[in-house]
Amino acid sequence: MSTDKTNQSWGGRFSEPVDAFVARFTASVTFDQRLYRHDIMGSIAHATMLAKVGVLTDAERDTIVDGLNTIQAEIEAGSFEWRVDLEDVHMNIEARLTDRIGITGKKLHTGRSRNDQVATDIRLWLRDEIDLILSEITRLQKGLLGQAERESDTIMPGFTHLQTAQPVTFGHHMLAWFEMLSRDYERLVDCRKRLNRMPLGSAALAGTTYPIDRELTCKLLGFDVVGGNSLDGVSDRDFAIEFCSAAS
Repeated sequence: MSTDKTNQSWGGRFSEPVDAFVARFTASVTFDQRLYRHDIMGSIAHATMLAKVGVLTDAERDTIVDGLNTIQAEIEAGSFEWRVDLEDVHMNIEARLTDRIGITGKKLHTGRSRNDQVATDIRLWLRDEIDLILSEITRLQKGLLGQAERESDTIMPGFTHLQTAQPVTFGHHMLAWFEMLSRDYERLVDCRKRLNRMPLGSAALAGTTYPIDRELTCKLLGFDVVGGNSLDGVSDRDFAIEFCSAAS
């Protein structure tokens, strides 16, 4: 076994650093880096709110926002170096921000935890994915409807239990798929309603004593409503399971 050791942001109660093999095994940055745009979006909204309530100065906010926008450009240009030792997308972006702008970068995390940060990122990402899928379903349905109209008189065999049964039209067959997709659309719309609640501000699990304005952050991020119970806010993944079901 490797004797290499590494320190983790969550390892404060450990008397020794985590073994490097374990750190690599538990790191999520290889797949959660796809959340970068939503992580930066959430951080910009959080910084804007912190300046509004006086935790950050306007100059600090502007420095942070400029730094985050630069990091996003680096990621999209393919020049950003993702580090497994920093574990996840959040720590990678925060470390790069601090490298670029200094100690001001550390102030961004005031009144926030990675617990509510990642819950927010996932909801933002899934919301965009749902909107994309809904758009694609609509596009596919239009194609099916057009094909059904063109083939409204084209006769084909209908099957039951793999046996030829009754004659139907190809248009009728296409409309069956149209109906199936309509139910998928409705499920995703319903799922979107429940996931579009903002957990940011729940912090680690019990909120924060900083005078944050969750309503402002909610508005900036386009959520329908601020989440209620903070414990539920950071632990809930029902919406992700529901999305997987609707998308299956």
